[in-house]
Order: sequence, then C-alpha cells, then structure tokens
Amino acid sequence: MTGRNWSVPETEVVQRIRDRLDAAGTDVLATVVDIEGNAYRRPGAKMLLDADGDGVGSITAGCLEDELVRVADEVRAAGEPRLVTYDLMEGEDEEVWGLGVGCNGVIEVLLEPLTETYRPAVEAFGDGRDVAVVTVLDGGSGSLERGDRAYYDPAGGTLSAPDGDAAAWPTDALAAPAAELAERGRADTVTVDGATLFVDGLSAPPELVVFGTGHDVGPVTELAAKNDFRVTVVGFRGAVDLAERFPAADRTLTTSPGSLTEVVDLDDNTYAVVMTHNFVDDRLTVEALLDAAVPYVGLMGPRERFDQMRDAFAEEGRTFADAELSTLYTPVGLDLGGGSPYQIAHSIVAEVLAVVNDRTPRHLKTREGPIHNRVDVDADAGVPPR
Repeated sequence: MTGRNWSVPETEVVQRIRDRLDAAGTDVLATVVDIEGNAYRRPGAKMLLDADGDGVGSITAGCLEDELVRVADEVRAAGEPRLVTYDLMEGEDEEVWGLGVGCNGVIEVLLEPLTETYRPAVEAFGDGRDVAVVTVLDGGSGSLERGDRAYYDPAGGTLSAPDGDAAAWPTDALAAPAAELAERGRADTVTVDGATLFVDGLSAPPELVVFGTGHDVGPVTELAAKNDFRVTVVGFRGAVDLAERFPAADRTLTTSPGSLTEVVDLDDNTYAVVMTHNFVDDRLTVEALLDAAVPYVGLMGPRERFDQMRDAFAEEGRTFADAELSTLYTPVGLDLGGGSPYQIAHSIVAEVLAVVNDRTPRHLKTREGPIHNRVDVDADAGVPPR
C-alpha cells in the first residue's frame, strides 16, 4: 500500500484486505469492537495498516489514526492481538493525544495481525453472501483465546472455525445474534458461556443497477460506488464501450429491455435507477422492475412522463396496484436544489441510501436521540450493558 487513504468505502477496505492477504504482507487490522458515548464510527469499522504505516479505512474522525499506527507496530512485532481502550471524553484527558478535537467517547479497538483466518470473510463478501465474523475478545475460563475466529453462515445455519475446532464454539447460543447481525450488516459484542465474543456482521453490499448510458450516468455510478454499492450499468445499445465510459461501475452489461431479467439478477437487495431518456426503453424497464418487486425503482423525468407511461400500460391491459407503485420514485431523487450533474447524482444516491437504510430524509438537527440506530440483538445471547 502507498499513502494513507482513510476516507474510502467499506467495500474498498474489504477488497484491500483481500489484496494484502494475497500479497502475504505483515499488515495489522484494527477494528472498533465497542463504543460508549459519542463516536464517529460504529462497531465494525475497520482500518488496515501495513509495515510502513500506510493504510486504508478509518475508525475515528482523525483522533486516533496516528496513535493506532504506533500500536500496530507493537502488535506486528509481538505477533499477537491486542485490545486497546481509548477514553476521548471531554475533560482533562482530552489533550492526552495532543488533539482536543472533540471525539467525545470511549472507543475499544481490537488490533490483530492479518492472517489467513480472515480470508473466508472477504470471500463471502466478494461473492455477495452474508456472513458473521466471530472473534474472541476474552475466552474466559474456556479453551478459546483472544483472536480465535469462527464464521457463522446464516444461509446454512452453520459455524466453521478455519484454524480450530468448531465444536469448541457455542454455536447454538450464537446462531440468533449472528444471523441477525449478518443480515443487518451490524456488529456487537456478546457474552456466551463466560466468553466475550465480537460478532461482526458483513452483509452483502446492496447493488445499484443503473439503466442508461448518457453522461449523467457517470456521476451516479461514482457516488454510488463511494457509498458502498455494487454498481452495475446496463445499456441497450452496443455502440458504446460502457466499461471505459463508466470506470466506477463494478460491471457493465449490454442487453435489450425485453431480455434484462435474463442477464440481471433482480432481488430484494437490488436497487434500480432508470435514466435511458428513451420513453419505450424506460417503460419496458420499469415494467420489468415492478414485476420483479425490487425495493426501489427510481425513474428520471417529470411526473407527467410517468402518467403517460401508465396510460401506455393501460392500453396494453397492464395495471399496477398502489402497493406495487410504492417502490417507484419519480421524479427520482431528493429535493436538494441544484441542477448540475453531480448535484442531481447526489440527490439520487441520497434517496437510494435512505430507502436502503429505512430512513425518512430530514435534517439531523431535528432528530431526537442518537444519530445511529442502536443494535438490539437477542437478549438471550448475553449482550453486555452499554
């Protein structure tokens, strides 16, 4: 790695972990495992550091990154994981790190040498499969030790330990919280049979499928990629090199509106933006997306344009119930003002994010309570009090 790329998408951090595993480097992975009070990042936030002090990802707004580079060197030399707690509450200790920048919270961080035991996580993530990474923080009086790792597969309901005995793990007690955290892409610390375990849910990133090849598609793909979407661009004409035009997209496809369901997987983790600027192509695409019941269909254009589209559907004997149309957003985007390509793209991607996160867009100053929803997993798993 070269340089410190703190502000990168989580998807890029995971990809960099895979790259460094392939390179057999001596990297250290830092993960937030618990927080108290206000914190910039939530449990599960990661930062990867190499032997030169370079890295990717961030776990604070800049309060601890340099300090963690120093601790990572010690972890690398010792070859053993370390659990470190930083108290950044306002007060006399605020200047301990020479910062005083208001990272007001207590942050617990696990630093560990990056080893092959983490590969199943990046492989599952890359394949679009949910997985829960279970790491021992304190083994208690049992046979588990700090840094031991297992993986819970919510699809199969199985737990595997890549470098140990899976029978030593409390699979039954872990099943419910691990499955929930994996599905939600959240992380939390649980106590089971006297052992303190960090359960890091890695949910498959949502896929944003953009239908269109105009230059206004580019800003949408760039911003979506930076917001942890897997981005697919679908074109209906073969004259354009889509991969060259849209380098931020994870993949590009060329098909016809009538065949799009044959080449694009449409499921409950698929979000779509239709911006072909061709009425017939848009109409056929919207119909296929509504039939597939994807959770979000954004359609570029004025409301009157969709009214014309509905008339065309009706002439063909196709009607849509209100429930079906509840996932259609047209005109697409939030009312942020501005009309430049990137301003429009911001409004589109922000709207999709709100749907993905089940939020109603509003100013944070009007929100009561914490900005981030608290994790509330099955109480039977023994989640320690905050």
